[in-house]
Amino acid sequence: MTLKGEERKKKSFIPKMFSAKEKKERVLKENPLDFSENQTTPTHRNLNISGLVSPMSNVLDVQPFRVFVATWNVGGKPPHCGLNLNNLLQVKEESDIYVLGFQEIVPLNAGNVLVIEDSEPAAKWLALINQALNKSPGIENFNSLSITPSGFDTSFSSQASSTRSFVSRDIKSPSSKMFFQKPSLRTVSKSFRTESKRRLKTCNCPSELERKNSKDSCFKCQMAYVGEEDSSSDEDDGSSFVVTEIPPKYSLVASKKMVGIFVTVWAKKDIVQHVSHLRISCVGRGIMGYLGNKGCISVSMSLHSTSLCFVCSHLASGEKEGDELRRNSDVIEILRNTQFRKICKIPSRRIPEKILEHDRIIWLGDLNYRIALSYLETRKLLEDNDWDSLLEKDQLKIEREAGRVFQGWKEGRVYFGPTYKYSNNSDVYSGETITSKKKRRTPAWCDRILWHGNGIKQLSYIRGESRFSDHRPVCAVFVVEVEVLEGRSKKELSSSNIIVEDS
Repeated sequence: MTLKGEERKKKSFIPKMFSAKEKKERVLKENPLDFSENQTTPTHRNLNISGLVSPMSNVLDVQPFRVFVATWNVGGKPPHCGLNLNNLLQVKEESDIYVLGFQEIVPLNAGNVLVIEDSEPAAKWLALINQALNKSPGIENFNSLSITPSGFDTSFSSQASSTRSFVSRDIKSPSSKMFFQKPSLRTVSKSFRTESKRRLKTCNCPSELERKNSKDSCFKCQMAYVGEEDSSSDEDDGSSFVVTEIPPKYSLVASKKMVGIFVTVWAKKDIVQHVSHLRISCVGRGIMGYLGNKGCISVSMSLHSTSLCFVCSHLASGEKEGDELRRNSDVIEILRNTQFRKICKIPSRRIPEKILEHDRIIWLGDLNYRIALSYLETRKLLEDNDWDSLLEKDQLKIEREAGRVFQGWKEGRVYFGPTYKYSNNSDVYSGETITSKKKRRTPAWCDRILWHGNGIKQLSYIRGESRFSDHRPVCAVFVVEVEVLEGRSKKELSSSNIIVEDS
């Protein structure tokens, strides 16, 4: 065949291709769902429309959530069953999330720091918090909460603590009498978690396996795909409790103890299902620079599409000149060494592994910064109620303004008196009743709450007036903006098999 003949053959073939394509397009336009030329009767067939819905149909809507935060150094004293936390937690306001951080829930002696931790006080605090938030009847006897150290995480390292920390599980409301067959803080924690007896998912992003299984499910069925990791049972817990008649409003999301530091996070029951990527990390800054008598516990979690981090710390003590630099060093090391495990099932999704990588961060605790004045000068200004002059000498304010610590962080205006140190069961600062200069402590704003990131607005910043400890508790209420993915039904539709009727 000649070269010209081949060219003519190719040219004659091209119009046939286009004419066939145009004919097919006309047929599709006239009957877009008719995939059979010989079809005469109505039939049902599965149409997989995965990927046909535009990604732009899923938009992020910003919603406000009310977050209550409190910090309290309780001076090594275990709580008594008559301690009422209703006023402290401002329960009438009903925040969406409660973040409570304690310091010195046990005495910071060698036994608690170096040997075996006492977990009984933490269990008692959980019971009291539950009583206030869920309006459960009063606890008749704390003796039934006798907690043994077994089953309690005493790890100081961030890696170990993040894998062995206690996270939410859906179970029934606790009883008012709090009877336990197998006493441990783990058991107590379980009795304050939500109803369906499953662990809160550390990551609820759909994996490839879950996406494949979801294609085989009925579109109208409300049962979500449940992976093996979420089907755990509480049958081996060895715990028993009596259910209250009133269903609880709040569930325990996370709880962690390191020597005297204790942090616990609670959320409304309808919010818990939207919490994911829950991780906990501990950093010890105490004896030898790493034991847990000082340091922090950090809780990382995602609420809808926004990452949150709560840092509860107890920094270096001391009111000598230069001690503030040790506290600065603690903050720097906490920011540097806190590491959250990467647990998301989707490799491309950005999940924060460091504190400052989170969208919204709240830091609470006994930061231990003092007033850079003598005891007599401080006392004189206190007698005159000259708090402005006192605040000008506040070490935290001085160090922040000098750029040596907490750069980029914010703190609300302080309109309350120094929170430390008070005489036992008294409204009198301890220095007024102690003659020894060695034991005398200059009053100071040791207990503070700061925040970092956009989308956080502080509504209040106050202190409580409980005489339980030599510290006064400090509380703050925030409105936190959270990005919520809209168009969820469209997203589910795009990965489901829809029944289509062809006519």
